[in-house]
Amino acid sequence: MAISKDKKNELVAEVSDMLATSKLTVFASYNGLSVADLQDLRRQAREADVAIKVVKNRLVRVAMSENDTYKNTDTSLLTGQLLYAVSAEDEVSPAKVLDGFAKTHPQLAFVGAFGMEGEVMDATAVKALAGLPTKNELIGQVVNTLLSPVNDITNGLSGNLHALLDGVEAKATA
Repeated sequence: MAISKDKKNELVAEVSDMLATSKLTVFASYNGLSVADLQDLRRQAREADVAIKVVKNRLVRVAMSENDTYKNTDTSLLTGQLLYAVSAEDEVSPAKVLDGFAKTHPQLAFVGAFGMEGEVMDATAVKALAGLPTKNELIGQVVNTLLSPVNDITNGLSGNLHALLDGVEAKATA
């Protein structure tokens, strides 16, 4: 059944909004995945604040042509059955979600991505991006690094305090 013109315009507007607010839009081929697999992928993506959208590539091209940022972006990678993963919160999470899902479902394959400035990334760049830590993981690593000297001093002082207490206890029992 064909989609009405109103529905197409609605989808184009939705995709245009999605692209405008997205920090990273990753697109992947999903040939061979079942409906249940796609539902599982969407559930995992929702948990990571990532939206998964399956839209005709032609409608995505129309939405991109209406957006000033993506107007001149190369769309030659948009071929075949593609799903689009977007996140307005984190630059890495769409790639991480799809990469994690692809480990158990090899039918899902990266095709590329669009950055928020309209740049195009190929599949290898997206795969490398998926290996990066998330924003929260990076914050945790920085905090841990900053607290390392404090922890070292605390451990050193508590070690000396324990030795002192052990010495006092030994004197008291003698």
